[in-house]
Amino acid sequence: MPFVPAKRIEEVYEAAIAELSAPADDALAKADGEGYPDREEVASWTERVKSVVLHLRDRGRLRADIPALAERLLRLLMRVGVPEGFDPESVVARFVERLPEVRRRIGEDVEAAFEGDPAAKSFAEIVVSYPSIEAIAVHRLAHELVKLGVPQIPRIMSEHAHARTGIDIHPGAQIGRRFFIDHGTGVVIGETCEIGANVRIYQGVTLGAFSPRRGQRIRGIKRHPTIEDDVTIYAGATILGGETVIGRSSVISGNTTVTESVPPNSRVIQGPQRQEVRRAPPESAPDQLHWDI
Repeated sequence: MPFVPAKRIEEVYEAAIAELSAPADDALAKADGEGYPDREEVASWTERVKSVVLHLRDRGRLRADIPALAERLLRLLMRVGVPEGFDPESVVARFVERLPEVRRRIGEDVEAAFEGDPAAKSFAEIVVSYPSIEAIAVHRLAHELVKLGVPQIPRIMSEHAHARTGIDIHPGAQIGRRFFIDHGTGVVIGETCEIGANVRIYQGVTLGAFSPRRGQRIRGIKRHPTIEDDVTIYAGATILGGETVIGRSSVISGNTTVTESVPPNSRVIQGPQRQEVRRAPPESAPDQLHWDI
């Protein structure tokens, strides 16, 4: 490595500082202008509220912890760009009101895991060791914040759970009662996905959207599938599209790709693989990509 004189290196420092501190209008500068909370603070708050919902029943400790969690959430809300008319204190109160129902829903998820997994030895084992319960618990908490119009924080929560479990559930996804993810690694559930009751999915399942060419033009449009009650989706299956509906009591076999609706009580199995390449007309530029598999 060549020797750099001290004077020269100081000039390099100053040049870098000048450029980094200069006004800018790029995406990073816009993000700073919008404001955002510290990821580690959100992760710490998420772990504490999850622990309270999963484990804490002592009334004295709850009297101490619930106000403390509410105050921490209020501080986090002060760090994000919220829409006009957003009332942080009201949002915090409504979130706390929902915690008992969130606990009931997670309890049902644990029951579904116990009933669905012959390897489960106890409810305690499921609660403390199953990555799917951690991911679903965080999702149910984050989804309550989504419904209350809270920006950024729910997504940080879901990505925190994703990093810890390998299960990627967008906080906007609507998930019904008694949801069970077996194993779980590599599961992806998109923002506008709707999942009914008593649904079971396995590792590597994707409930996704077609790849958008212009993502912002289809923001707010349903892009992910609907999974009705009592459906089982085996490992590696991919189900795509906002108009795709998997009818109740259906079974989707492993490593299948589904891009069209399936009637109730169906079984989808993988057929012989084929690949077909089609050239689109040059002037064609659809907002979403479609293909045959």
